[in-house]
Amino acid sequence: MLQSLEHIKGTVGFIGGRFLPFHRGHIFAIIEASNHVENLYVVVNSSNEDDRVCKVDGIRPMPAEVRLSWIGECLSQLENIRILHINVENWGKSNNWDDGTRAVKKAIGKTITHVFSSEHEYDELFDKHYPEAEHIVIDVRRDAVAAHSAAAIRRNLYDYWWLLPKTVQSFFVKRIALVGTESVGKTTLTEKLSKFYNTPYVREVGRDYSYRYSNQLIEEHFDQLAMEHFLLTEKLTLNCNKILLIDSEAIVTQYYLEMYFGRRSSLIDQIVRRQKFDLWLYLEPDLEWVDDGLRFAGAKETRKRNNAHLKAMLAEYGISYRVISGDYNERFVEAKEAIDGLFESNNP
Repeated sequence: MLQSLEHIKGTVGFIGGRFLPFHRGHIFAIIEASNHVENLYVVVNSSNEDDRVCKVDGIRPMPAEVRLSWIGECLSQLENIRILHINVENWGKSNNWDDGTRAVKKAIGKTITHVFSSEHEYDELFDKHYPEAEHIVIDVRRDAVAAHSAAAIRRNLYDYWWLLPKTVQSFFVKRIALVGTESVGKTTLTEKLSKFYNTPYVREVGRDYSYRYSNQLIEEHFDQLAMEHFLLTEKLTLNCNKILLIDSEAIVTQYYLEMYFGRRSSLIDQIVRRQKFDLWLYLEPDLEWVDDGLRFAGAKETRKRNNAHLKAMLAEYGISYRVISGDYNERFVEAKEAIDGLFESNNP
């Protein structure tokens, strides 16, 4: 039974971990712990071991600042919870609790009255290192949010997707960029894949601008649309079903700027270097060219020359891609095969 508000006045609790990754089980434990004390400190530990653990489990590294932001967003407006960060190697191993205890007590700076965990096996260690505190074990059988440890989730991340808060999911969303020159079916393929995988896609913002200005674009528009496209990509990662499909991206925008005005943008170049994709699908110009009122480079030799130029730009930025060609059905099958391959194991 939880104590009354009067009884918990002046109490200080501590719950800690690496949170690799942070998941709903952690949220339950933290909320439960916060109900027992007036002030709860969530202590996130990081160490040089974290990246190695992630690599072994085939998952993207999770920097401490990223984990802190996850927890901060998920626990925002819970007024009696404070989030702290310490860096202690091998924290949690029985032979290194002295360093961890000193770091925790220094970070909190108050007498700790309660410590929380999900294991009774820590009873002796907590009694030794926090003798003034009561050890409370939360959800020892892990009945509240399924019996899956962070390690199990790391090794089977996409099978346990539902256990991850949206902010954590967005970090692990697989981003797939579909690129190519004019009239290669990027939008058509993107829309089909979006329907099949039941996930949103980032529309080609450059096309929006072309319609808005009747194809009368000026140089400044390219910086604007590249930034808008980048920000839309970041926004949509919060509502994805494991993957996000992106119709064109900043290199394609740079390509069109060069085509129209014979120059490149330093801002777009910065966006290119900030964007990150897990898979690039390059669509060859072997479909019949369709005049939609905005396109102008339909001649066979022109298409061939432009295709070579865009590939050269991708090589310049060090981009590796999967070539997609053939008719519409062949393109869909090839693209699906490439995307499914991302989930055959936890590819970081």
